Parts: sequence; C-alpha cells; structure tokens
Amino acid sequence: MALIVQKYGGSSVANADRIRRAARRVGKAKDAGNQVVVVVSAMGDTTDDLIALAQQVTERPRDRELDVLLSTGELVSSTLLSMALENLGYKAVSLTGAQAGIQTDSAYSRARILRVDASRIISELERDNIVIVAGFQGVTHDMDITTLGRGGSDTTAVALAASLGAEVCQIYSDVEGVYTADPRLVPEAMNLKEIGYEEMLELASYGAKVLHPRAVELGQLYGVTIVVASSFSDSAGTTICKEASMEVRNKVRGIAHDTNVAKITVVGVPDHPGIAAAIFEPLAKENVSVDTIVQNASINNITDLTFTVARTDLPRAMSLMEPLLKSIEAKQCITDSTLAKVSIVGTGMQNTPGYAARMFRTLHEAGINIQLITTSEIRITCIISEDKVKDAVGALHKAFELEKA
Repeated sequence: MALIVQKYGGSSVANADRIRRAARRVGKAKDAGNQVVVVVSAMGDTTDDLIALAQQVTERPRDRELDVLLSTGELVSSTLLSMALENLGYKAVSLTGAQAGIQTDSAYSRARILRVDASRIISELERDNIVIVAGFQGVTHDMDITTLGRGGSDTTAVALAASLGAEVCQIYSDVEGVYTADPRLVPEAMNLKEIGYEEMLELASYGAKVLHPRAVELGQLYGVTIVVASSFSDSAGTTICKEASMEVRNKVRGIAHDTNVAKITVVGVPDHPGIAAAIFEPLAKENVSVDTIVQNASINNITDLTFTVARTDLPRAMSLMEPLLKSIEAKQCITDSTLAKVSIVGTGMQNTPGYAARMFRTLHEAGINIQLITTSEIRITCIISEDKVKDAVGALHKAFELEKA
C-alpha cells in the first residue's frame, strides 16, 4: 500500500461539479489500494474576493485578522470535498492546517513552515480515512492562524508529502504539466514529460506559474517526486524529480516570463563602503525581495545603483527608500513599473558557450531592447519592456527550437 498526496488548485474545486470531479479522482486513487492525503486551495477566486471584501471594510486590514479571514477559503473547499467523498461511499475527514500539524513562524501572509507534526494525519489514515487538509495555512506557537502566501497550497502539499514519506505528490490544476513556454503566448509550446528540480526551480522562480518555487525547493531538499497534471484530463503530466532523462535533448528546457517587475534606480550614490548595506538591509527587514542588481562604474566616487523588485512590492520599497536618500546623500530615486523578465533555462547550458549570444541576437532581431541582464549557471534572464513579452517569448522559443522538445 502506497501513501500519496494530491493537491487540487482553485480551478479544480471552483464549483460543486468540479468538487465532485475531484472527489472521483481521489476515490480512484483510494480504490487502487493507496492511503490518500489531499490538500485543497480555496474555490476559484475566493481568496481575491475575500481580500477585496476586507478592503471594503478598511483600507489597511491588520495582518493577523486578514490571515484568519483568508484561511476560511480553504476550509470551505476541504469540507465540501470531504462531503463529496462521503457521498460516494468513502470515509473522509477534513482538517485545518493547525489540525494537520502545520506549524509556522509568525510572518503573517508569508509564513514559513517550521515543522509538521503529522500524528493526527497518521491517526486518521490508520482509521482508513481519506484526509483532506486545508492548504495555504498553518498555526504559530501561540496558536495564531497564518497563511503561506500565494502558491501556499503547493508548499503545504509537498511539506506533507515529505513529512509522511509519500511515494509521490500529485499537483492537479487546469494545466497538463510543465510546458516549454506559456502555451497562451506560444501555441507550439510542448508539454515536458519530466524535468529536474534545478530547472523547475529556475522556471518557477522566474515566472512559470505551474508550481510555486517554495514547493520545488522542499521537493528537492527532501527528495519528493512531484507530478504536475490536469484535473480535467487523464494526461500523465510532468514528473519533477532528482534527475531528468539522460537522453540527448535540447540544452534549453524552457522559457519563463514574469510581468511582476519594477525597477528602482538610486541616482548619485556616494561610492564608499557600507552604502549597499544601507540600501538593502531595510528592504530585507521588511521582506522585500530584490532580484537583479547593477551598479554603474564610479565617476568621481559617485555612481548609480539599479535593482528590481516585484511590482507589487514597489510602493513598500519606495516608502523605505525615500527616507534613506538624505542619509546616504543620494540625489533621487527613479522607478519604472512597465517592465518584465524573460528567461531561458536549462542545465545543458552550463558548460556550453553561445547561448547568451543567441538569446541576445534573437531579441535584437525581434526589435526588443534589453535593459538589464542577470544569470545563474543554468539561466539567462533579460529585463525588457512588458509590452514586448509575447514577441520575446515567441522568438526565443523558435530560436531554440523548443517545439521539437
């Protein structure tokens, strides 16, 4: 008997019919002789609707109360799925994140899982129950409810799979797996049969929405095999595992894009020790993640410092930067929130020259200006204008022949 964890996204449980469909899939896994733990997201756009409702009540809801409110969306899904399973003749029980033993820090709306006490889940499995866990949430040492941030249900599922020693963690949504590019932008994009953790982490971190980066990190750390598939078809999906196929293959595995990008340029910064720390430490303390950082060559000990943040973090970042200008003796801050990232990813690029040149040439021939460049061993990212994203992704997909993946 295997233990498997399944996760159903918001589109998979968006209404009663889809909840019944998900229940039948869960029941099929149970009938195959498995112990089954299911993690669910909130129905459809419930989380966005709850945020909008809170903002109608107050412009600045307190973080603690907002987390309590948002956690209710997953409770609705988990209880309804449990009811649907019982209606099909299966034994099922729904659990909150706290009841499932998911313990987090106290960073409301972006909490991190500290540990999982899976004893309650194990107890319910021993009673032959299918266990339905509300995703996206946990509880602090003081028993305050927290949420894990966008994509938190993915993280919940992989964390439970790791804690329970599950054979596989199956992530079901409305897409049939991991594609070589967003098929909404590139109809020729191919569904990958398998992909390694490193490549998937880069794709997820730089815009591929199919799986949250934190979930991939956990999977890699604990060796959890993850399958990404559609709850609306019987396609095999994409397997994310330690090693992708050793077959000869395209060295570029996929193209990611992200439009949630803003650029901040601090103009006229004195070039002396401690300035970078003075700029980035306040951002770090407020959990504003910084991506690309570029410092111009110093002239007369004065330089410009440019970095990118998520567009959604720009107001918070600027509220921290503006008071700093005087203390660091900089002239001004300039922002641009009309940008996007486009990235090529593949472990095969690591020791093979020419990929950066081909990427830059392709974008040039498509009439796309590159504003900033950042790289890792298996990724090259260019910051471009947001209105050029579709052209960039299509041109790169063609240039690297990913339709033959």
